[in-house]
Amino acid sequence: MTLGTQEGRQPRAVADLLPVVPIAVVAGGGMAAVVATSWGLMPLYGEPTPGADGWRQVATDLGPAVRETLVLSVGATVLALVVGLGIALVLLAGSPLVRAASLAVLAVPHLVGATSVLLWLGDGGWGARLTGAGPATWPELVAGPWPVATVLALAWKESAFVALVVLAAVAPGHRERMETAATLGARPLQRWTRVLVPSAAPALAATGLVVLVYSIGSYEVAWLLGRTTPEPLSVLSFRLFGSIELLDRPAAAAAAVTGSALALGLTLVAVAAGARVGRSLGAPS
Repeated sequence: MTLGTQEGRQPRAVADLLPVVPIAVVAGGGMAAVVATSWGLMPLYGEPTPGADGWRQVATDLGPAVRETLVLSVGATVLALVVGLGIALVLLAGSPLVRAASLAVLAVPHLVGATSVLLWLGDGGWGARLTGAGPATWPELVAGPWPVATVLALAWKESAFVALVVLAAVAPGHRERMETAATLGARPLQRWTRVLVPSAAPALAATGLVVLVYSIGSYEVAWLLGRTTPEPLSVLSFRLFGSIELLDRPAAAAAAVTGSALALGLTLVAVAAGARVGRSLGAPS
């Protein structure tokens, strides 16, 4: 019986891995090409000249770019999780208008959303006009020393995504769990902190990782709303890739590899931390 069960599990495991194969081939092949380009092994023209010229060209920009990338991606992720959880709470109470608004936000392209934020928060924008603030008194929210507008634009878009995923994860059985906790004497705050938040935690962790990785790789919002220096890794790579200097292509690839390594490293840390937390919660006391 045990042998038959093990033999049955093996085909299922192979079948579960089959959809991953084309993704791994495409993503792995693309990543290998970018790494090879960064080391001069795949030039746009001419013979390959292996070397670290691309890395040396962009070396002084990588440190500030990594810091700028972390600031805007972490800030956008935290804000999106907080706002998304709040929206999910409203949706759990039953609000068709908020649900429709969340779906509408998901349909808005990021570049259109970033343009709207620019029109609201830029110098001379709608926000400054409504408050009567002049250019000297209006804060530098767009292209300022801190990526405020970039964080707000990303968080605004991704909070709707977080809210809908959390809603789908929490809604089944939510009323019964809350009623059971109330019957056992839990106060409203206790029901929120000990029932709702733990049930939403897996969905929040998953969506937070998705938003973090997306924010690291997204360039259009930071390109439109961010300052010219330092640039986040995605904008730095995009600018160098579109340069008329063909020798900038390895430097663009080096910046892209750095951004990919940053996203992969944060993902591995998050997955390892999640697995450790899961084991600690599942361990017998």
